[in-house]
This record gives sequence, C-alpha cells and structure tokens, in this order.
Amino acid sequence: MKKISIVTPCYNEIENVDELYERIRAAMQGFDYEYEHIFIDNASTDGTVEKIRALSAQDKRVKAIINTRNFGHVRSPSHGLLQAYGDAVIIMSSDLQDPPERIPEFIKKWEEGAKVVIGVKTKSQESGLFYVLRTLYYRVLRSLSDVELIEHFTGFGLYDKQVIQILREFNDPYPYFRGLIADIGFPITRIEFIQPRRKRGISKNNFYTLFDMAMLGVTGYTKVPLRLATMLGFMAAAVSFVIGLIYLIYKLVDWQNFSLGLAPVVIGLFFLGSVQLIFLGIIGEYIGAIYTQVMHRPLVIEKERINF
Repeated sequence: MKKISIVTPCYNEIENVDELYERIRAAMQGFDYEYEHIFIDNASTDGTVEKIRALSAQDKRVKAIINTRNFGHVRSPSHGLLQAYGDAVIIMSSDLQDPPERIPEFIKKWEEGAKVVIGVKTKSQESGLFYVLRTLYYRVLRSLSDVELIEHFTGFGLYDKQVIQILREFNDPYPYFRGLIADIGFPITRIEFIQPRRKRGISKNNFYTLFDMAMLGVTGYTKVPLRLATMLGFMAAAVSFVIGLIYLIYKLVDWQNFSLGLAPVVIGLFFLGSVQLIFLGIIGEYIGAIYTQVMHRPLVIEKERINF
C-alpha cells in the first residue's frame, strides 16, 4: 500500500495542534493510502511537545522530531520535509492557515500524474497591506529571476517522492524552498485557496523573518542587484564628471561672480554615501549567503524522535 507523509512544522502552536491533527485525519478518510503525520517541533516552550506526545501515544501514525533549539523558519521545515519517505509528501503550516481540507485535491491531482501540486493564495483574510506588499515582492523577484517563481506560494503542497529525492541531492544548508521547486522544472499543478485568518495563537512571522526570506530569494535567484550596482556606479561617475566640468567652465567664464558654496558638496557626499551603504548591504547579503553555503552546517540538530 502506498504511503502519504504529511509534515507540519510547528513552534509554540499548543492551541492548534489538536485541531490540526483532527482535520488532517478527517481529510485522509476515504483514501486507501497509509499515511503518517510528522510534526517537527522547533523547541517549543508552551507545551506543544507534550501535546504531540499525547497524540503520538494514542495514534502511531503521529510521529515527531524534536529539535534541540529553535533553528528558524527555513531550516526546520526543510529538515522535516527531507525526513519523510512516503510515496508523496505534503507539507503545511501548523497554524491552520494552510487548510487541511485541500489535501484530497492534492492527492487526486497526484493520482492523475502530477509530481508537484501546490497551494496558491488568491486572497488572504489577514492584513490587506501585507498581501499587497507580498504581491509586489513576488512580481519584482519574478521579473529579475532566472526561473519563473510563483506568486503567493509559501511551500504548502504535495510533492512526489522523486521530487523529495532531488531536494535531498541538493543538500542545501539554507534552502529557498519556493525557488527550488521552480528550479527543479517539473510541471506544477496549482490549487487556489483563500488563506483564512489565524484563529488562535500569535504569528511567528515578523519583519526580520520576512526580510530574511525576501533576501534569500534575491541572493539565490538573481544577480541583477550586483550588476545594477556596477551600472549605477558608472552612471554616477559619468554624471559627476559632467557636472564637475560644467562648474569648472562656469567658474572660468565668470570667475568674480560665481560662488559654488558648500551645499552642493554636502548634498553630493550624503547622496553618494547613501548609495554606497545600500550596495554594500546588498553585497554583504550575497557574501553572507556564500558564507552559509561554505559552512554547510546541518539543517537542525535533533533532540528526540517519536514513533519512527
């Protein structure tokens, strides 16, 4: 009998774990597949681990990986995905904003031959401003990237075991999962859904995590910012030379009356200094990404496994 692996990364989701388990179990009814539900917990501090232990004691299909510490929003989900060995693997968040009721649709598309079936948000009941900003980010990144990245795709979806094996071979220590799925090149089947509002608990996404994910996409899938820095450098140098030449000629022609003053010098220094800081930051992001790849530390360190 074929097996479906369902991976749900979590951190401090004590209020959602029980409902998540019940809704996934209900979604899998009606299928003849064996399934396993793998929680990967990022060292929760609110009792989530105890909840998972209780579920795994009553249902051996519930498995768990407990990390030694919080390894972040990129590494822990990626590790959990790679530890699933079902014929198909589904990954979804534990906050119930990825609706488990979409699982039957994913499986049906997989049965029809799709290797990659993803959930794509068409609307979000969360902040409208954040949705618009994400849309702008996706569109800018997609226009700059060498591969066709997918708007409003967060990783929620089903992946055939062949796709998971390819991800294992990448062996990326800090993967941009959304980009990897597009980069692999398999035809992608999309299931649209409206993202519900989080009912319980507090979102773990903040400005830093969102910025980190955004820069991970930029440094991993486009070199345009680096080339833009070079082009702007040449342009700024040319413009500065022309302006300097004009001022020199003006001064030679009207030596007595023309006074340059300090304002243009100060403004120019602040402008060029700001541009340099911006592009030094961009270069630093690329160097940081290289450093992470060179260090090649493990995605997570496991403290414990349950029911494996």
